[in-house]
Amino acid sequence: MKLKKNIKVQKIAIIIPTFNELGNIESLIQEIQNNLPESTIFIVDDSKTKEIGNLIRSKNLRAKYFHRENSRGRGSAVLFGINKALEENRFNIFIEMDADFSHDPKELKKNIKYFSTNTLDLLIASRYLKDSKIINWGLNRRILSKLSNLLARNLLGIKIKDFTNGFRIYSKRAAEKITKKCGNIGGGFIILSEIIVVIKNNSFNIGEIKTIFVNRIRGESSVNIRLIIASLYGILKLYFIKKKLS
Repeated sequence: MKLKKNIKVQKIAIIIPTFNELGNIESLIQEIQNNLPESTIFIVDDSKTKEIGNLIRSKNLRAKYFHRENSRGRGSAVLFGINKALEENRFNIFIEMDADFSHDPKELKKNIKYFSTNTLDLLIASRYLKDSKIINWGLNRRILSKLSNLLARNLLGIKIKDFTNGFRIYSKRAAEKITKKCGNIGGGFIILSEIIVVIKNNSFNIGEIKTIFVNRIRGESSVNIRLIIASLYGILKLYFIKKKLS
């Protein structure tokens, strides 16, 4: 699939938050480069050690590596990475995705084309559109995810199917806005919903696209019941302050 002529792949920054993803990172970087060879990858690592950075250097992998001494959560890592990309002042598309292959690099070109064609500021790869699929999720995880998205949609009053999937594309103006305004009510997954509220409050354009979400088959998920409860609590906080987020 060819990208539109006005999309220059060298202007694409891909931000990947990592936490104990040593077993996945090399394959993921290579797969992304196979699909978007001129993109720039930013790895934001909250692991206790710098093994991922050592691997990137020893294998001469094409990725920029940032290690944070104290883990502050996935959402915080994404904002950190986007900010680092903005500092270079050469990107017009910013992508966030997970390091565990739950987000398929083969979808990147299709998503970028849709993002550009529809002049969007945020594109969410939505697990809950008609033709989307979720593979290898247990019943409890499915129920909790459905409930959290239902709660967010009704409390926040935004017609989005999937508030909590972190496979997204941002425009430059959206990236600039969220790095300045988001991250004040928590550092984990609640930032995903906070970002949607900020972008909606600024009348930016939001869209969703179908995706195939595959639960990790290697490594250990950082998602646990504590994070899920914290996210649900965060949605309640967002409800009370949503009008102030702009």
